[in-house]
Amino acid sequence: MMLPADMEADALRLRQAMTKALAEHGVLADPAWRQAVETVPRHRFVPGFYLPADERDGQGLAVWEPVTADSDCGRWLTAAYSDTTLITQFDGDEPDWKQLAVRHGGAPTSSSTLPSLVVQMWVDAEVTEGHTVLEIGTGTGYSTALACERLGSADVTSIEVDPHRLDQAATALYGLGYTPTLAVADGLYGYWPEASFDRIVAACSFRAVPPALIAQARPGGKILLTLSGWLYGYARVLLTVAGDGTAEGHLLPGTVSFMSARTHAAPAFGNPAHWTAALPENGRTARHAPTRITAATAEAFHLRFLAQCAVPDAQMTHVGEAVHLVDVVTGSAAILTPHGNSWEVRESGPVKLWERTENALSAYDTAGRPGPETFRLHVRESGQQLRHPRMPILHLPTP
Repeated sequence: MMLPADMEADALRLRQAMTKALAEHGVLADPAWRQAVETVPRHRFVPGFYLPADERDGQGLAVWEPVTADSDCGRWLTAAYSDTTLITQFDGDEPDWKQLAVRHGGAPTSSSTLPSLVVQMWVDAEVTEGHTVLEIGTGTGYSTALACERLGSADVTSIEVDPHRLDQAATALYGLGYTPTLAVADGLYGYWPEASFDRIVAACSFRAVPPALIAQARPGGKILLTLSGWLYGYARVLLTVAGDGTAEGHLLPGTVSFMSARTHAAPAFGNPAHWTAALPENGRTARHAPTRITAATAEAFHLRFLAQCAVPDAQMTHVGEAVHLVDVVTGSAAILTPHGNSWEVRESGPVKLWERTENALSAYDTAGRPGPETFRLHVRESGQQLRHPRMPILHLPTP
């Protein structure tokens, strides 16, 4: 969407200010990526988005306010050139930006990722001139445009599972002269027509590394993706692909999360009260409090991913002060209830969900509380293993 000349001037000024701020924070150490950020007009990729209101509604739900150039051009431009993720879709429903409506609650299903993270993903994947890349999750197309600006459109392929999202991204990209290969496709299977790739970068998360991505990377190629799961634990990994179809690499430091690939999203599990019916009346004192994986700290963020590896089919929810774990695959359940300075745990089913979690937490403590970058993921046809020299092997679910 072209703006009046004065608004385009404002957009340029805001883009230059954002670029300068990102550079000052060390995000744009590579001059080529700085040039791309300075060149690509982000506002062309976000004709509308939602921003959170200052307060929740009477039911405790987050309130999301729609913002467009027509509704509030100043707020729209300022947000477009802030280092912020802009939510563009909830629950898979395509918004009508001509008929604006405030949203209450809902699960974000598409967004324009904050620019610093977009650039960091390309940098972490060690993308440079001459590489052919596959981007999984076109979204608004802004990240795709940065890659095209840096590498040239001919070397960029981007796929998106949502046809409406891809159509809008294609319009913005082509309108700016970028002509990457675009396709509606599920990232779980990559994109065979354009394989093989030097780099594969995913802007969504997976429960395990999809085998198709290993097969579509050239020997020596790299895959950067976010691992997630039904506990909403996250870790990023940079894998190097070997010629025999295997891959391995270290987890990366930091706390980054992406929306799950839609085929890997957590299933509905029903009413937590129904799950408690089969629990024993008496429990035991928990060895570890659930706050170890729910606290708003970098360590808890890391620990939740390790716990998720220990119980990959578990989901967690809070009902009052109680913490419920349920497993729709095996029918197992656990509930943790606070008692003074400790927690009581009651468990049922073939998998003792909290006991397995505790074992992983205890092993982590015994190993000296190692950070994410000390873990290495090994991807083989026989399975995907997360290894640390001082901890038992953890397994990712079968992809």
